[in-house]
Amino acid sequence: MTLTLVTGGTGHLGRDIVDRLVGDRRHVRLLARSAGTRSDVEWAVGDLATGAGLREALHGVDTVINAATYSPIARRGGVRPVDFFKSPATVDVQGTERLLSLCEQQCIRHFLHVSIVGLDEATLPYARVKLAGERLVRASAVSWSVVRAMPFYYLLDRMLAGLAWLPLWPMPMTPFNPVDTSDVADHVVACAFDGIRGERAQIGGPEDLSVAVLAGQYRDARGLHRKILPIPMSETRARGMGFVVSQGARGRLAWADWLQRRYAGSCDEA
Repeated sequence: MTLTLVTGGTGHLGRDIVDRLVGDRRHVRLLARSAGTRSDVEWAVGDLATGAGLREALHGVDTVINAATYSPIARRGGVRPVDFFKSPATVDVQGTERLLSLCEQQCIRHFLHVSIVGLDEATLPYARVKLAGERLVRASAVSWSVVRAMPFYYLLDRMLAGLAWLPLWPMPMTPFNPVDTSDVADHVVACAFDGIRGERAQIGGPEDLSVAVLAGQYRDARGLHRKILPIPMSETRARGMGFVVSQGARGRLAWADWLQRRYAGSCDEA
C-alpha cells in the first residue's frame, strides 16, 4: 500500500483531507510538532519551520500533500497593522523549500501543494509569502501539482466575528466566493491520485456573492442587529486584498448552509 504524507494535517483543511484519505482506505502519515490521539494514521513528529524530523517523515512515502501554512491573520482571526508590513516565511517559503529538496532526494512520486486563488495580484505580505512558496514548487524538479483554493468559510466567520461589536459594518460590494474546507479536501484528494500533474483547477464556493451580502447572511444567522453599509471598491484594490472569484471547480456547500450548521439554534440578539 502506498503511503501519503500530509503536512498541516491538524489544521481545519488538513483534518478534512486526512478524513478523506482515511475514508478511501489510504495509508496516511501526519507531520506534526507533537503526536496526536487518532489511531487510524501514523504520526511523524517534525517541524517544517526548523526542518526537524522531515527526512524521517518522508521515509517510504509515495505522495506528499503540503497543506501547511502559517498565517498570523488566520490564527488570531483579525488583521493588525503589522500584517500590512510583514508575514513570517519560515513555514511557507523556507519550510516548503527544504521539504521539496528532501522530496527530490527521496524520489517522491507526487508533491501536491495547496495554495490560494488570486496570489498574483494580492498585495498583503502573507499573500506574497504564499506566492513565493508556490513558485518554489513550480520550479522544482519533483513531480508537482498546485491546487489554488478560495479563502475558507471558517476564516470569514472569524473575521466577521471580530467586527460583531460594531453597530455599523462597512462592507465591499465586491463579488467573492469563499469555500468550505470539506469541499476543498474532496478536490485536493481527487487531484492527488488521478495521475494528472501541474496546475490544477481552482476550487471555490458555489455562489458569487458580494462581501456585503455574505456579511448580511452572517449577521442574520447570528441574530445580530447591525446595519451593513455597502461600499464601492475598485477592481484593482479588491484583487489586491484577495477579493476575487475563482475559475474552475466549485464546492457544493453554500455559505448560508454552513452558517445554519454553525449557528443553528443560537441567537445573539445584540
